[in-house]
Amino acid sequence: MEEQKNSDIHLRPRFKMIFNESQQHIIAKFKQNLNDEKCKYCTKIVDGHIVIDVPEDENHFWSPQLNIEIDKIEEGKTIVKGLFGPKPQVWTLFMFFHFAVAVAFIGFSVMAYVKWTLNIDYKFSLIMVIGLPILWIIMYFLGRIGKSTGHKQMDELHEFMMETLLN
Repeated sequence: MEEQKNSDIHLRPRFKMIFNESQQHIIAKFKQNLNDEKCKYCTKIVDGHIVIDVPEDENHFWSPQLNIEIDKIEEGKTIVKGLFGPKPQVWTLFMFFHFAVAVAFIGFSVMAYVKWTLNIDYKFSLIMVIGLPILWIIMYFLGRIGKSTGHKQMDELHEFMMETLLN
């Protein structure tokens, strides 16, 4: 097995592992472990895509989700790609706020420039142009705090995945 991880700066860590096993065999391992009575994780398996969630009783706003994609490289060789991240609803909301701040920044930048050119009071627009990047930085650090809040659960999901893959 060979594993590659991306850097720690990402809000949604990714990894890749290559196995000398067939795609069907690895998927069967997950089905077997996830159907076990002792397994506490919620999951969905569709073809080569597996989504593993933390248990309902441990679930909170920042709880991570592990998305695993299992692809055949060649006969008897499989690549397992994983992505840790928040639930899709949380990620969509998070990205919507980032997009809204970016659009507002562009709009207030144009407004500040136009008002400055026309010699009209542009203080509010300038305050927004300065304040929106600060808001964006705050949102970035809130995401980092959320990631660290769910880090223990992310480690548990990774441990469960590794136990399943290495059995």
